[in-house]
Amino acid sequence: MAELKPVGKGTRISGGERDELQTEVRARYVGGASIRSLADATGRSYGFIRTLLTESGVELRGRGGPNRRRAVRGT
Repeated sequence: MAELKPVGKGTRISGGERDELQTEVRARYVGGASIRSLADATGRSYGFIRTLLTESGVELRGRGGPNRRRAVRGT
């Protein structure tokens, strides 16, 4: 896949341009990219990328990472 072109913060994206970005972001996310990495690559916010993904119908992955719950000690 080609590198994502930065879109620019605050730039209104609509119509065909939004559809193209949504398709590209969706394909990369399904391919394993994180929302945070997609936001960095496009210069847009995490929330904007998340919105594009949910609008496209993709099922978002869980956060992952370490489980921060305390261990329950048996008696």
